[in-house]
Amino acid sequence: MNFEKSNYFKLLNHKKLALSFGDFYLMDRFIISELHEGIHFDWDKIQVLAAELIRHYGYGLKIGYISNRINPYSLDPHLWTQFNQEFGFIIASAAVVYDDISYMNATLEKQFTSNSLKRCSSLEEAIYWMQNIEEFKI
Repeated sequence: MNFEKSNYFKLLNHKKLALSFGDFYLMDRFIISELHEGIHFDWDKIQVLAAELIRHYGYGLKIGYISNRINPYSLDPHLWTQFNQEFGFIIASAAVVYDDISYMNATLEKQFTSNSLKRCSSLEEAIYWMQNIEEFKI
């Protein structure tokens, strides 16, 4: 389910960031990404997104990341390691998967991150998990 069509769209205070490769919804403690169909989420796009997030949240940010995989796209899972070394501001991630292929991709990505990465079957599950993770209680 697209975030804008969910009940949470009206319930959660957010700012929409529309980039050429996807839409990102910025909440206080986490973001929801919805990448466009068929894009390759490469290092250049990650750097663009990271710069926008730093501009919005400021330096020293610590946020969660929900990947709402409503569209198929590709990503090199090794980029998780590179991202954590370069930026390191995502403290936990949730992948909302809608089919078996997305689930397998999220399982592979889980092997390349040192942070919590939860695979969820709905956007509601991911948002609930993100609002209650231990990493924010520290």
